[in-house]
Amino acid sequence: MSTAQTSPAPAARRRLPAWMTNFGWQIVAALVLGLVLGLLARGMGHTEENPTWLGEMLDLIGGIYVTLLKAAVVPLVFFAVVASIANLAQVTNAARLAAKTLLWFAITSLIAVLVGLAVGVMLQPGVGTGQTAPDSYNARDVGWLDFVTSMVPVNFLGLTVKASTSDAGAVVASPTFNVLQVLVISIAVGVAALKVGEKAEPFLAFSRSMLAIIQKVLWWIIRLAPIGTIGLLGTAVASYGWSTMGTLVKFVIAIYIGLALIMLVVYPLLARAHGLSVRQFFSGVWPAFQLGFVSRSSLGTLPVTQRVAERNFGVPTGYASFAVPLGATTKMDGCAAIYPAIAAVFVAQFYGIDLSLGQYALIVLVSVLGSAATAGTTGATVMLTLTLSTAGLPLEGMALLLAVDPIVDMGRTALNVSGQALIPALVAKQEGILDQARYDAERGDVMADDDAEIVEARAQDRADTQAQMVGVDTRP
Repeated sequence: MSTAQTSPAPAARRRLPAWMTNFGWQIVAALVLGLVLGLLARGMGHTEENPTWLGEMLDLIGGIYVTLLKAAVVPLVFFAVVASIANLAQVTNAARLAAKTLLWFAITSLIAVLVGLAVGVMLQPGVGTGQTAPDSYNARDVGWLDFVTSMVPVNFLGLTVKASTSDAGAVVASPTFNVLQVLVISIAVGVAALKVGEKAEPFLAFSRSMLAIIQKVLWWIIRLAPIGTIGLLGTAVASYGWSTMGTLVKFVIAIYIGLALIMLVVYPLLARAHGLSVRQFFSGVWPAFQLGFVSRSSLGTLPVTQRVAERNFGVPTGYASFAVPLGATTKMDGCAAIYPAIAAVFVAQFYGIDLSLGQYALIVLVSVLGSAATAGTTGATVMLTLTLSTAGLPLEGMALLLAVDPIVDMGRTALNVSGQALIPALVAKQEGILDQARYDAERGDVMADDDAEIVEARAQDRADTQAQMVGVDTRP
């Protein structure tokens, strides 16, 4: 008689705490740790002139993470736009989608700059300083030609090289990419590929494959965001502290009030007006919001913003891959609307200059039309230069604001990426191509990899959405 042997039951798999596995909790923990380490470095006497070992380490960690993000930006923008143009060509309402996207970019920018002006006028952050305009100050005309010339590619890669002299007297060449030029090049290449037709199919297939590969690499980089967060936030706190703002405290408060009004009032109202849940908007956009806050880079956050639009908001992939990269270079309610509006009012008040209605109108015009120029240079800095020049205000006022720029830049970027995810959802809802079930679904970890079943279901969802756009039923 044989005796049946039973193998012992496997030990129950021990689950790790949520903060160790969930991307959102990892970011929150990193924010706390970065703040603590930054304050510790500050307490050790860290300054930009006399850095401490802890401050330098935090700066090194944050700098490496930002460098990794920037390294993938150019190929991501190029292949994403080329692939998205190819995808949009397969639907019947491609032109309408693009037109509506740009229209909503302009509408929300207009609302944001008006809110910024109202906040600046009501709070008066620069009043009471007793300062007068510098003796060297002269009103300067707006360089409108800069908008046009910045869009003309100097070469196929949009690559520019700036030469500088080091302390040792050596000439150092620093290559940079003009992302606006890369965007123009990629649009031209995408349209040309469509005009070529069948002969360009291998190139379009290659572009889609490269986009998938680049996105996978970027997911790996984004997974390092908690480590980068510690360095980025720690460096900001160690370098600037909380008490060094001085008279700029009211300016910082005014900026964040303006950002909060857009994020907590305007965006929810737009979502509700389109029949979308406000609660789902906040829970869905949170991954992009928090990464934009700590990375201070709309382009660096682009992979997460696009995934939020597709996975959390239910925007069709073909449209999202067009609208989100476009928004990452031209849709900046924080950097190109709220910030320059309040900053212009602050500088005028600081120097005791009364703004006329015409000057206010110029500020609005530049903020709405000039956001595209932010892609080619340093974002908010170029917008501030254009705004102050247009309104006839002293450019010397920029030096006052650069001291607190890292602090306000966090909130600006977080608002930028939130708008870049929301607008495609609004347009998709208007066009009837939004996956409402996905928008209303319970939120998961947007950074988690898809398993086979989700991949299959997602592919079918895309086919259904595409079929809805062209009027074909794909299910058996």
